[in-house]
Amino acid sequence: MERVLGIGGFFFKAKDAAGLNAWYAEHFGVVPPPMAYDAEVWIQEEGPTVFAPFGGEDADSPYLGAGGWGINFRVADLDAMAAQLRAAGIAVDIDETEYPNGRFAQVADPEGNSIQLWQPS
Repeated sequence: MERVLGIGGFFFKAKDAAGLNAWYAEHFGVVPPPMAYDAEVWIQEEGPTVFAPFGGEDADSPYLGAGGWGINFRVADLDAMAAQLRAAGIAVDIDETEYPNGRFAQVADPEGNSIQLWQPS
């Protein structure tokens, strides 16, 4: 059976796409889509990825933003990333519970979209 190899892109509506591209590049290092086929793109590190539709009681999860989606970014050092974001005036809510699969924090982008940061165990 053929299977997908990974996520090749994540696309969503934005009121200010250029501003949001710049925000993600500045604070997370996710560069905007290239304007030419031979230009550099963001390359994520290999690692675990969860693909999970939320339904039923989970459909009202705080991990889903107003648009009904949320993205989870893996990070190497959750505390360092949180400090960097807070220094830039971005609110970060670190979950004090350490789970078997790691630590988590919640952030929102300038348009209120849900971002979860995950430091795997």
